[in-house]
Amino acid sequence: MFKLFQKTEPEAQAPAATVEARPSRGTLRRIASSVTRMFKAGESDRLTMNWGTVPISADVAVQRWQRTLVVRSREQAANNDHARAYVRMCRQNIVGPNGVVLQAQAKTSKGKLDKELNEAIELSFARWGHRDNCDVTGLESWRSMQSSVVASCPTDGEFIIRKVYGREAGAWGFALQIIDPIRCPADYDVQRPNRNDTNFIRAGIEYTKFGKPVAFHITTTTAEEAEYSSGGRHYVRIPAGEIIHGYRKDMVGQKRGFPWMATGLFRLRNLNGYEDAAIINARIGASKVWAMQFEPGFGPQYDEDDPPEMNVEPGTGFIVPEGGKLVDWSPQSPSGELGPMVKHMLRSIGAGWGVPYNELSGDLEGVNFSSIRQGTLDSRENWKELQEWLVETLCQPVFEAWLEYSLLAGKITNAKGKPVAVKAIDTHNDIAWQPRRWDWIDPRADVDAAVESKNNFLKSPGQIIRESGRDPQTVWMESARDQRAIVEAYVEEGFTKEEALELVKLSMGMQPKPPAPAEKPTPKAANE
Repeated sequence: MFKLFQKTEPEAQAPAATVEARPSRGTLRRIASSVTRMFKAGESDRLTMNWGTVPISADVAVQRWQRTLVVRSREQAANNDHARAYVRMCRQNIVGPNGVVLQAQAKTSKGKLDKELNEAIELSFARWGHRDNCDVTGLESWRSMQSSVVASCPTDGEFIIRKVYGREAGAWGFALQIIDPIRCPADYDVQRPNRNDTNFIRAGIEYTKFGKPVAFHITTTTAEEAEYSSGGRHYVRIPAGEIIHGYRKDMVGQKRGFPWMATGLFRLRNLNGYEDAAIINARIGASKVWAMQFEPGFGPQYDEDDPPEMNVEPGTGFIVPEGGKLVDWSPQSPSGELGPMVKHMLRSIGAGWGVPYNELSGDLEGVNFSSIRQGTLDSRENWKELQEWLVETLCQPVFEAWLEYSLLAGKITNAKGKPVAVKAIDTHNDIAWQPRRWDWIDPRADVDAAVESKNNFLKSPGQIIRESGRDPQTVWMESARDQRAIVEAYVEEGFTKEEALELVKLSMGMQPKPPAPAEKPTPKAANE
């Protein structure tokens, strides 16, 4: 059983030369060759000498490149059409025309939806969402604030919003303030703010030793508003409980966000320069530039610093002087390579940004229905993921803070104007968020597929309605009101209520109720 510990006879022992069997040099070379082929990217040779081999932590990456990437992303968004298109696509597809809509789902003790409470929460939140209430500056509504936050992420990679309470917050006593992320310097690092404190500051944010945010250090323009100064800059220390900081993490331990356009910035800028050069070159070629060259001993005398020029109007001719000849200069670029190059570059940029080439460029030439449908469906999955990110980082924290304050302040009122009774926060906090959804690509086929899924119990009617971007409860109540109004209109025109109901069924594609069979007369008894 334990052969390793059994005693062997001397004559049974193997010679010392055969105890260790080491691989030959040829075997080692073959092993090394196979490893090289397996991890080619791990080799260090003349082809990879400028490829880094030392891992960089998230803090170092943020300190070195975050500020530079933000500056360059903002510049491209201001000057590059494709960058501007991507910002617009993020705003339109993540937020949309109506924003992420609140749907209250509070239930009664019997497990049914509390219609009165849900309507009170939704209506009160909608009133607070007016720009005079939700924004401390009174300039942006709740929907436009969502749009502003999303529009800053492609260029900044993050957003910072401060929760403001009290008189300065306006009529509701609770409002939001959008803060430019560059006011929290990414290069501001302090190991220990106080000698007796174990906290540390990384990228302008103060953390505990476990990495939990404690406070944000925001720069201010005037020394009167500053709580302290460091390195010639004035700061205000804002507790982390008042701040909503949203960004997408690319590395473990990342404390600040990188611009969403970061992967395509290099290509984007060079593509923009290439397009500008091609446009200027084409303009010069279309202008038909020419020069006059003279043979030795001929030609006018002129100052080398100010050579003579000749302007020719269209449709005119002139005589070439003796000893002179015209030299034509017609640049040929671009001669057909511009379109393929731009398409190739935008495909690579769109792959990094998660958007199809045809949507980023607006080029629908040569696109068939199947390819554009598949590309659209793939991009919508990316937008849905970003919508959930927006809900988790912005919408839910804002609603929870608003609900807690508004309940205690009596700001949430029902249809009669009476404040809603304060119950457990979890009861009122039972909500759902409905981001924007998109129209069907092929309405007939998609509707038929939805009906087939419902009939086969693969999808519920509510799920189909939610996928269209609407609240099922709202749709059903509107349908009930419409049917009731149709019945009342038929009754006013002289129809009976039963006839009106049958007409409504016919308009909905339902089979009318079959007429009742006529009663047969009862046979008389034989003795009658």
